[in-house]
Amino acid sequence: MNEASFWIVVLGLGAATYLIRLSFLGILGGRALPAGLVRLLSYVPVAVLPALIAPMVLFPKATGGSFDLPRLLAALIAFAVAAVVRSALAAILSGMGALWLISAFLP
Repeated sequence: MNEASFWIVVLGLGAATYLIRLSFLGILGGRALPAGLVRLLSYVPVAVLPALIAPMVLFPKATGGSFDLPRLLAALIAFAVAAVVRSALAAILSGMGALWLISAFLP
């Protein structure tokens, strides 16, 4: 990709991002959203977080995209801790600790 193409892509993506944000903040900023839409939007973080984490657990870049049992086990432990304790910090710390310990004992 040459320099001109790079800057065209950067400016195009910047304009698209600005327009998407403007659509919500500029146009709808002063209005109340319908209750149904607010309820649906509340599910966005719950859907996005697993979508970001699942590829990193199932096909991690550190292993060249191949399955890695220690990462899956650590993710399951973190999920169980999150379900019981209801704390994101506890889930993150338990997942990190589990991955460290499991990686130390499994090849």
